[in-house]
Amino acid sequence: MGTDYVALIKLYAETPLKNRLSLYWKCQLAGWSLAALYWGYTGISGGRFNVAVGILQFVTDVAVYSLITHLYRNFARRHHWTDLEINPLLKRIIPAAFVLGFIYLVVTAAKILLFQVWFDTGPQLNGYQFIQLNGVTLFMAGIRLMSIWLLAYHLYHYAQREVKSTRENARLEIMTRDARLSNLSTQLNPHLLFNSLNTIKALVVDEPDSARRAIDLLSDLLRTGLYAGDDVLISVKEELGLVRDYLELEKLRFEERLTYQIDMDDTLASVRILRLSIQTLVENALKHGIATTKAGGLVHIQISRQEEFIQIRIQNPGRLDARIPVSGLGLANLAERLQLTFTDKASLNVTNEPEGIVSATLRIPNA
Repeated sequence: MGTDYVALIKLYAETPLKNRLSLYWKCQLAGWSLAALYWGYTGISGGRFNVAVGILQFVTDVAVYSLITHLYRNFARRHHWTDLEINPLLKRIIPAAFVLGFIYLVVTAAKILLFQVWFDTGPQLNGYQFIQLNGVTLFMAGIRLMSIWLLAYHLYHYAQREVKSTRENARLEIMTRDARLSNLSTQLNPHLLFNSLNTIKALVVDEPDSARRAIDLLSDLLRTGLYAGDDVLISVKEELGLVRDYLELEKLRFEERLTYQIDMDDTLASVRILRLSIQTLVENALKHGIATTKAGGLVHIQISRQEEFIQIRIQNPGRLDARIPVSGLGLANLAERLQLTFTDKASLNVTNEPEGIVSATLRIPNA
């Protein structure tokens, strides 16, 4: 026990002073030291100056006024004044400034009178005479000094509380965003699975060989991408692997009515994009384009770099009816995930192109 105590004292002694003092005490000592130095300077410039008395004045000024403000600090913390908003706080610190100013007057007057008696530093005045001559000046000086201290102390705590509140709000916002993204991504998994099962169902009676191949492709979908993980972002290469399996699966159903082409800048293979983003647009192209067009047609996927953005464009035959908004689960889900992940830096547009082509264009920042 004794050895541990000695070791603790030794460790404390070896710790640099700057690491022992809190920011509060550093500010206390620095602030009152500057004030005491200023008072010492006025004493020197005033003519008669005793070095020993000046040093003692400096030490006692820093010690006594630090003690007064520290006692106020303990009182304010005990009554939770540092947690108050501006208006109720002002109703408390304005009277506090007057109370502290009065305490400053009493302590300063007592200290000066004692020093006059001990060191014969001026005319010997009794307390009443000294207060008559200097009371108002000292009281106003005390109010001014204590008001500065009070404002600095409470503004610091107010700023710290605001920073903490901002951090907490940001953390909660991120947690909420991540939870919503996870829920949205999870929502798409059964959606894609049910569509794939419907394709298999359509093939199983009339084309059992194609149905078996469709089951193999669905197995690949499940293994390679659909339930691969909860990552919000995956590489373009991984996303296209899922899309190719899905397109091959759907081609078994549409046969010659569906052809597809993928054009991509090879340097973009490792770029990370929203999981199931291309897949959602391709699924929308088949549902609202190929499936509704008797002759079918080409689904064209283009992935390119456009300045600071990655542009993904899906084109398919069809006609977008402006009177009927395209707001199915897939596109609404994708739009919300884009907003949550990239805020206003990403965009999704579905437009009519010449010659009966519908184009869905997704632009995301190239991080």
